[in-house]
Amino acid sequence: MTTYKNIQIEDCNIFYREAGNPEGPTLLLLHGFPSSSHMFRELIPDLEDKFHLIAPDFHATGHMASGAN
Repeated sequence: MTTYKNIQIEDCNIFYREAGNPEGPTLLLLHGFPSSSHMFRELIPDLEDKFHLIAPDFHATGHMASGAN
């Protein structure tokens, strides 16, 4: 199951999606420009049984760029 989180790094709030077992190997899913972590919404369920997945939105893109919290 995918969870949606935010992390504050200095003055930058980063939104990210996380799924899978944190004890498993971690895959960092990085999107291109112009895009967001939303592009991985269909891939994450296929991989979450085998990997710990983290898909961040780059600063000023995706979830946080839309003004949503």
